Formats: sequence, C-alpha cells, structure tokens
Amino acid sequence: MRRRMPSVRGLLKRPRRLAAAAAAAVVLAGAGTWTAAVASDDTPTPRESDQVMAVDGVRLDTSFFAPADRGRHPAVLLAHGFGGSKDDVRGQAEDLARHGYAVLTWSARGFGKSTGKIGLNDPEAEVADVSRLIDWLAERPEVQLDRPGDPRVGVAGGSYGGAISLLAAGYDHRVDAIAPAITYWNLADALFPNGVFKKLWAGVFFNTGGGCARFEPALCRMYDRVAESGTPDAAARRLLQERSPSAVGSRIKVPTLLMQGQTDSLFTLAQSDAAERAIRANGAPVDVDWIAGGHDGGDMETDRVQARVRAWFDRYLKGDTSAGTGPAFRITRTGGVNSGDGTAQLRGASAAAYPGLRAHPRAVALTGDAQHITNPAGASPPGVSALPGLGGSGGLTQLSALGLGVSLDFPGQYARFDSAPLRRDLQITGTPTATVHITSTGGDAVLFGKVYDVGPDGTQQVLPEQLVAPFRVTGAEAGKDVTLTLPAIDHQVQKGHRLRLVLASTDLGYASPAAPATYTVSLGGGLSVPTAPAVTTAAAPLPAWVWWLPAAGAAVALALLLTARRRTAAPAPDPELAEVPLVIQDLSKRYAKSADRYAVRELSFRVEKGQVLGLLGPNGAGKTTTLRMLMGLIAPDDGEIRVFGHAVRPGAPVLSRVGAFVEGAGFLPHLSGRENLELYWRATGRPPEDAHLDEALQIAGLGDALARAVRTYSQGMRQRLAIAQAMLGLPDLLILDEPTNGLDPPQIREMREVMIRYAAAGRTVIVSSHLLAEVEQSCTHLVVMDRGRLVQAGPVREIIGSGDTLLVGTATPLQEPVVEKVAALPGVASAVCTDDGLLVRLDAGGTAERLVVELVRLDVPVASVGPHRRLEDAFLTLIGGSA
Repeated sequence: MRRRMPSVRGLLKRPRRLAAAAAAAVVLAGAGTWTAAVASDDTPTPRESDQVMAVDGVRLDTSFFAPADRGRHPAVLLAHGFGGSKDDVRGQAEDLARHGYAVLTWSARGFGKSTGKIGLNDPEAEVADVSRLIDWLAERPEVQLDRPGDPRVGVAGGSYGGAISLLAAGYDHRVDAIAPAITYWNLADALFPNGVFKKLWAGVFFNTGGGCARFEPALCRMYDRVAESGTPDAAARRLLQERSPSAVGSRIKVPTLLMQGQTDSLFTLAQSDAAERAIRANGAPVDVDWIAGGHDGGDMETDRVQARVRAWFDRYLKGDTSAGTGPAFRITRTGGVNSGDGTAQLRGASAAAYPGLRAHPRAVALTGDAQHITNPAGASPPGVSALPGLGGSGGLTQLSALGLGVSLDFPGQYARFDSAPLRRDLQITGTPTATVHITSTGGDAVLFGKVYDVGPDGTQQVLPEQLVAPFRVTGAEAGKDVTLTLPAIDHQVQKGHRLRLVLASTDLGYASPAAPATYTVSLGGGLSVPTAPAVTTAAAPLPAWVWWLPAAGAAVALALLLTARRRTAAPAPDPELAEVPLVIQDLSKRYAKSADRYAVRELSFRVEKGQVLGLLGPNGAGKTTTLRMLMGLIAPDDGEIRVFGHAVRPGAPVLSRVGAFVEGAGFLPHLSGRENLELYWRATGRPPEDAHLDEALQIAGLGDALARAVRTYSQGMRQRLAIAQAMLGLPDLLILDEPTNGLDPPQIREMREVMIRYAAAGRTVIVSSHLLAEVEQSCTHLVVMDRGRLVQAGPVREIIGSGDTLLVGTATPLQEPVVEKVAALPGVASAVCTDDGLLVRLDAGGTAERLVVELVRLDVPVASVGPHRRLEDAFLTLIGGSA
C-alpha cells in the first residue's frame, strides 16, 4: 500500500522558505514532561508528554500520547477545528492511545498557545508544519517505522483539521491513511459558491480567528476586498484554491474515510463528493459517511464517528484485515423526533458502493407561470435560511427536524413552482437539478434556489437541513437558461406532500447586489431528483435476549414460585370495577435512593372498554415507569392499579388478561413468523386453543408472509409480528410502547389500522408514542403526563378542541369588509381569510356559541365551525412547551 511521491520540498513553490521549514523541529528545553496514571478499574492510561516545538520560527504547542506498554506503535496526528486548540481533541487522542496508537496533537499556528499567523492551511506554513511533526515522530522510540525517517502514520481531524489531513496526504508521501470530517475540498467553492460571497460564514471565520490582523496579510487583504465589494474576484478564488486539498487532489493516494455533515451550510455534501471522486480516481480505497450533524448543528455522533475512525486506522495502519471498517457508503437518517428534547432519533442506511449525488434520477413535473421578483435596494430585507454561529445550540436545523418550516421568504422577492401531490413516498438522496429561464433588468442576477417539502394542507413547508444553493447569472439582460444544482440532501417526502422549487432574490447568509433590479423567472423543465435506491435502511437488529429467553423465563418462573408464599395477600377484587379494563388511583413511584424525588406522583385516570388511549408526555414524564407498574414489573410506592377490578402485583393472575409490546420483540430468524408465534405460546404453558392465533394474525394483517422466514421480513413486518405476539390469547387490555418506531409512513398507517381493529371488538389498547399526528388519528382518548403528574385526561376531540382558535367554514368566499366586521366583534381577537374559510382567534371573553350568533347576524354563510388546532399544539400548550 505504500507509495513513492515527491517530497514536500518538491511540491511547495517557494524553496527558500521551505528550506527553513524543512529543518527538523526543535523541542524547547524543559517544555515536556512525561505523566502516567492508572484508572480506577486498573486499566493503565496513556503516557502524555506536553512540549513546545520550534518550527520555522514559530512555536507549536503539542501533546504526545503513547500507549502504556513500551513497544513501537503506529502513529496518528490528530488536528483540531478552526478556532480551537489541541485541547479539543484530547479525549480522542487518549482513546486512540489506549487502543495502541502513538498520538500527537498540536495547536495550529495562531491558535491555543502556538504562535504565528493563521494561513488557512497554507502549504508553506501549516502544511509544512505537519511534515516537521512527522519528522519528530520518526525519531520517537514509541513509533513504528516503515523505513528510517518514515513512520507508519495516519492523520485525522474535523473541519480545519480535516482539510489539513487531506493536504498532508497530498504533500507528504509518508502519510499512510487519513480520516477527514466535515471539511472542504475546495475552499474557494465553499466560501464563493457559484460566484456568490458567503458573507456570514466568512465573517465567522475571521472573527473566530481573532480578527483580520491575526491572519496572513494576503488573506486579510483578500477578505477586506471581497467583503467591501460583495463579489469574489479571480485573485481571491486563486488564493483560496492554492490552500485547498483540490490543488493536490491527484496526489492523494491513501485510504481515505470521508465523513461529511448533512446539517452543514458551510461545507456541504458536494465537497466530500468531489473529494471522493478525485481520490478514488487515484486508485485509493475511499469510504463515505454522511453524519447527522455539521457546522449548523445537529447530532455529531461523536462516539460512533470516533469508533469508525479507529477501525479505519486498525485496518490501514495496523494491517488488521479483520477490522470492520463499515460500509462503503453510510447515511444517518432520522426515524422520528424525541418529544422530550426535540432531538432526532437516528438510524443508519448504507450501500455497498458510494452512489454519488445524482444516482437514479426521477423526474418530478412542476407548474407555474413566469414570475417577476424584486431584488430590493441594498438587498434588504434578506430572506433567511441557515444562521451561521447558532449551530452549537441546535440552530434552525433542529426546528426543521421537528417538521417546522423556519425559513423566511419575503413576498415579492421569490418565485415558486409546485409539483402535484406525490402518489407515493419519495426518498431524495443527492442533488436535485432544475432548468429555469432568467431575465434581469440590471447587471448580474444573484438568486438562491431551494426545494421545500410542502405538507398536504399547503401551510407547513420544511426546507431540508435549511440549505440553499446560491448562483450568479451573468449576461441575463437578454434572458438566459440556467441549470440549477440544488443542495445535496437525504430527505424523505411523504405521499400526499408536494415539492416546491423556490428562487429567492436575497438570503441573509450571502451577499446580493446592492442595486435594485427585477428578475423574471420561468420554468425550463421539471425537477430531476436523485433517489439512490441501492441505499437501504437496515432492519433493527434482533435483541440479544432472544437467545437466552427460554432459560431466563424458567429462572423467573422459579423465582416466582419460591417467593409466592412470601408475598403479602393482595387486596380483594372490587366487583364494581369488574368490567373496567384499568383504574389507576393516586399512583406514586419514587426514584431509587430518593425520599422526595418522584418518577410518578399521585397519578389517577380510568380507561374504559373499546378505547384506544394515547399515553403522552416528554422524556422524564413517567410514562415508562407507569407502564412498568401496570405490567407488574415494578411495585408502586403508593396508590394502586386495578385491572378489571383486580389489584396488580408482580405475578398477579389478572395479568394474563394483559398483552404487552415493549421495546420490540425478538424472533428466531430461521423460523417462519407462524412458527415463532407457536413457539412463544408453547413457552407460556397455556393450551393451544387459548392462543386464538388465527384471530390475532388476521388483525395483524401479515397475510402470506407468515410462512416465510423472519430473516426476510422488513422492519414493518417484524413490528406487526411483534404486535401479533402481544395479541396472542386476545388479551382484553393491550399495551403498546412506541409500536411505530423505525417504520416508514405506509407501515405506520398499517400499524394504526391494527390498533383500531383490535379495539373495535370491545377490547382496550393503551399506546405510548411520540408521533403526535399518529396518536391524533388512531386514539380515542388521551392521558397527558409531565414530570410524573397528570396534566389532562379525556377524549382526543375535547383536548384538541380546547384551544382558542376556530375555523369557520363558509359556503362562499368572504369579502374583506365582512372579515373586518368579524374581527371587530366582541370576544374576537383576530379574523383572517384562508382557503378553507375564516380563521377566528377568540380572546379571553369569547365563546364559540356567541361567535356563531354574531356571524349569523352579519349574514356570514356559515357551513361549519370547529377547532383549528392540532394535537401537537394542544400537547405543547398543556406541558408548557417543555417537550
């Protein structure tokens, strides 16, 4: 795998300065001391040496971590991100050292305690520094050598550090493997995409670096010039390209793990795509991993990413052919949203080969006439997409993950073109493209293309990852056809939703022409949407307990037998509750080892036959604890639970009337679905005729799949088989905890129908779920909890309808004077016309009954009156927004 390349001296352009830089790094006397420690579990921690090295007149602050044993080991150079220091990567360095690597970290020029000017990875400065650090590693007795002066070494880092790992591989032949993350391939393309200045991110760069004076003078002059004009020039592009990995792309021939962020308006997925194509063309192994986070926020998946980097180096530095480096291509996808903290629940999808950004395109027709839009004087007010600098606290992308459209387009400053509602779900993976015709009344036209996911009612629109594609159109006075390359995304558009192409004249993150102008935009064709069908989401793995379930069941049965005589007598059944599925009265459960902290406190509610009850609440509300007490798994501290009049205790006979699906079921993969269910029922020791297997299977709706091996099942089929297992014996009370986790929209719809069919025969279902829209459609009643207490209980329609906003359906559209009269009525806070009628918000003294009387008096043609509030709105109101 080793290869010969020209030395750094032969690659850099200015030999005089390089000659000085080429001198071996000097460790300043007294700057480094060895430290070692032993962890509390007797696992030895790495030895650490902190040193300041003099390199080319600059002092670099470094730390060296060596494994506890005294042998020679492969080395890793670990670089930090922009604005940080060596301290930011200390944890990863220690982890690598514990796994047998000699690790060197350092603060780049101008950061931490290192001196020198920031050069944005100048080949003659920061890149040359890396070669001097490799020289130093080659002299260490702890480092494995391939030959004298040539250590076995890999380089890893994120963002700024990711770029230096790519550059090091291109400039120094001694680098053996790299793992760059969320970084750039061409910095000019990143900061000047399609000729448009990314002004906010550029400003963040220079301010984070400590101001223009901290940078090399050429970079400072470049920034001042472009920031003042708002237009990048050729010299600025050239300066950044010279410092980009793309400048030496043909020389990067080492195994490369590219990890790029999906929530990243700074270094988009297109940057890693360009890197993958170039490095693979050189014949090197390349894997690509699209992580959930990025410079705009989201989950950085730190533990998973670091584990994959370690495995990559195990394979290509240690030569461990058994090391699992992961799939050639992996995407992290969201499988729902955590209602407690708003974070996305993540799942992986993968493919055996990287598909690129335009795999298997699907044409989506758009409609819309030619539209005139304005570029306002001074490009103000600007539209809003991503907000650089807010990513660390969640940013706009976290709201986007919640399904909330937070981007802002000003009327008159954008054109839009819509598709018809989709007839089936559409998974977009890659870069959509579209052709439009643009005419400008002024000089260059600058526009911002984006694709929205628009909900069925047209009011909810989501901009995936808050990404826009800027583009500059020159010579547009006479009209010009332009093919737009839109942002690369991985996003599923549900059946019934529409795609909306928007071209806006302004965006807060970019510089637009200050002179006012009018653009005319018309369609030149539809959207071409990449689908990458080879990328598949893995089914949830079988839990380990499926293999030891029989033995564990026997142990539990024995424990119950031995303790049966020691249990106190249960309270006598209550005959008045004999037909009531569930009554919970003053139920409380304290946290372990706490006298005054409660997981559940004074909880009371009642469930009747035929109800589908939704148990809702944010994380920490006490839902899971309540379900565990209901199933007899744990005992309450106070209060009681009665199922059909019988008090629930661990092992209580009445629990035979309760079926439960909690955290998924495990199945033997080589057996068919029917064989798994029969095996489970035999393990209960109950008569076969009591299983009601055929009835449960009919409700679950698995059809012919029952005869197939479970290993062939999709995730949705596994979930329905697990529900069928919970329904064996047709229990009168069925408890389902997150039954739709990991399912796609059609599978969720099928699961909804399963629950409704089960309750239709007079049985009762309790379902705990974070999918509020699904709960709204499938449940008849709700119990809302927060911080262990009951917030509200009752029919879904009453909880939703308790809002202050009403939708008045009208037989004919209303004229504006009539709307103004409605808005002036007593008890009315506001009235607005919508496509569906009139949206009326009541004030504290307003009622629906009084409103109807007044509307009739005004001769408003009222066709219907109802609440205009989703369960999500009601839920957030009830818990005070804590979810």
